[in-house]
Amino acid sequence: MLDVDITGRLGALDLQARFASEGGVTSLFGQSGSGKTTLTNMIAGLTRPTTGRITLGDTVLFDSEQGTDLPVQARRIGHVFQDARLFPHLSVKSNLTYARWAGRREGTRDLNEVVDLLGLRHLMSRKPDTLSGGERQRVAIGRALLSDPRLLIMDEPLANLDQARRNDILPYLDRLCVEAGIPILYVSHSIEEVARLSNTLVILSDGQTPAYGPVAEMLARTDLGRATGRHEAGALVSGTVVRVDTQWGLTHVDIGGAVLQIPDMAAISGDKVRLRIRARDVALATEPPRGLSIRNVFEADVKSISEETGPYAEILCSVGEQTIRARITRASVTDLDLMPGKSVTVLIKSVAIDRRQRSPGQPLSNEVSL
Repeated sequence: MLDVDITGRLGALDLQARFASEGGVTSLFGQSGSGKTTLTNMIAGLTRPTTGRITLGDTVLFDSEQGTDLPVQARRIGHVFQDARLFPHLSVKSNLTYARWAGRREGTRDLNEVVDLLGLRHLMSRKPDTLSGGERQRVAIGRALLSDPRLLIMDEPLANLDQARRNDILPYLDRLCVEAGIPILYVSHSIEEVARLSNTLVILSDGQTPAYGPVAEMLARTDLGRATGRHEAGALVSGTVVRVDTQWGLTHVDIGGAVLQIPDMAAISGDKVRLRIRARDVALATEPPRGLSIRNVFEADVKSISEETGPYAEILCSVGEQTIRARITRASVTDLDLMPGKSVTVLIKSVAIDRRQRSPGQPLSNEVSL
């Protein structure tokens, strides 16, 4: 759907980016200064690459060899920035319809559909200065959707919001990623947002794209620590709710090879869920422990142990067809005599779970972080 293979330069940053996405939500993830905004500006036509090619579906947006460089308006890319950039003198309704009016397009998306999708019905007559930050961003997203885009770029749309406002808008982004029906390029340096929203993850570091692929596969890799941020390391696993224990408020999720118990999760039996498990919240043992409060205890096999020079080591463990990532000290690796192929007991505290609701493109109805 979106195919990028370009080089360029902006200031002191040399950019060399190559990735492909089949649709859904593709996240560009990297630390500040890695080149995320520069790359999206080149895709949108705001900045011209030096060489290469960008295609969106059957449309060539840029091709240096053929001399193709479509202007911004011809690319039909909706852009949502960190700040909402609404017209202060216009109502919410007029802001929503402005891009359609200015572009002289009828549009294929119904206004009422977008209003309901983003929960804007009660805001239609208000002016931007009466809205919260999260409400303004929802209006900006709606305006972009109503411009009839072929691609929606969201450039760190939550970066300027406090945690409360982020929590307010995330459920709307969940719905947007499922129901918008167009590919989305989501830019963030928050691994929580990336894990929650995306199907494909593109790693960006110092203007380079060292890796891209399915988000679960990317987050499990131990060779991308510098680009992803070591403190953010974790893994994604998918599962099915098999039981809801109302007495103790625990939801049982079968991940294929183990059943995890998750507290206070809004789900019903049969729901498909995706779980993010932080590496720092995983402990390993060579024997099943006794007398612990930890409820998530299951067997796994060590797949790999990263070669580290500092105090820590990254361990990948296989559970059925899925991967759990653990960060422990190198001293513990030696004391436990860990090696690839060895069976271990994995321990994850239930109370480490941060509840999150989700409805991604495939039938996954919830996401939580462990």
